[in-house]
Amino acid sequence: MARVAIVGASGYTGQEALDRVLTHPALELYALGSDSLAGQPAGTLDPRLGRNGWSRIPRFITNEAALSAGADITFLCLSHEEAAALEPPSRGVVIDLSGAHRLADPAVYPQWYGFEHPHPDGLDAWSYGLPELGAPSGRLVANPGCYATAVLLALGPIAGEIERDGVVVDAMSGMTGAGRSLRASSHAGAVLENVAPYKVGAHQHAPEIAAQLGFPVTFVPHLLPVRRGLIATCFVRSTGADLRELLEDHYADSHVVDVLPAGVAPELGRVQQTDGAEIGVFEDALTGRAIVICALDNLGKGAAGQAIQNANALFGLDETTGLRLSGVLV
Repeated sequence: MARVAIVGASGYTGQEALDRVLTHPALELYALGSDSLAGQPAGTLDPRLGRNGWSRIPRFITNEAALSAGADITFLCLSHEEAAALEPPSRGVVIDLSGAHRLADPAVYPQWYGFEHPHPDGLDAWSYGLPELGAPSGRLVANPGCYATAVLLALGPIAGEIERDGVVVDAMSGMTGAGRSLRASSHAGAVLENVAPYKVGAHQHAPEIAAQLGFPVTFVPHLLPVRRGLIATCFVRSTGADLRELLEDHYADSHVVDVLPAGVAPELGRVQQTDGAEIGVFEDALTGRAIVICALDNLGKGAAGQAIQNANALFGLDETTGLRLSGVLV
């Protein structure tokens, strides 16, 4: 059993990581970090964690204590700037769910993340962990952003067969994608009965997408009045290849990403609460453009589920171990 520490367990991604670790057959919860809940029992976060089945969950300790606990796997579930400021532990695997280590060039952090990176020389030690496009390497893993995951799953396998100029991505996410911290834009009065674009032309996942694809895209995110789920619609032009065939071949053996049959569109309702993703491929009858759509759960495949996938890969486990891959018909 690999011992796990979760740093920042009281946030959305921390809670989702905790939920998956508790039911993972090869992982053991060892340290639970939260500065706001340090010293309190796990049931303080959620009363269900104090019931009989989870009575042995350790009490919360500070994030610093959890970071230095000597775990085999440490999940960093902090804000971007907090995660960037930390010195990773000297042993064990570290999987960072923030954006603090996704970009290799420290010079771009002030523009896209709003801070100077405090450890610029250490960025090259972090590998990018999107298992479907390349297994993570080394013991320091940068978990991809939720929007970036959806766009890269849709476009990564076909990047060499589409025109690089004029790629447009229209994406929408549930409100948990903004994190648990309170802000005016995430109040119920601003979100309910509304759909709003935000960070237009300035979202931090744009350079991440460009770095992994090898070219930039026009990316516009929108906030949906739902708790969770994300859908990215990508408009591209093929250079002549059959994009559906390429995607079907790439994901033929995947148990996480499903390329839907022709004419079937991805939907949030089928991926919410899961760690899987759906991809649909269409052709615009008027313009000839290809339309590739990817739907996933921003807290699942877009965050904690992907972190578990990366841990599985580094520890030689089946990629689906501990993942939620079956939804419920409603």
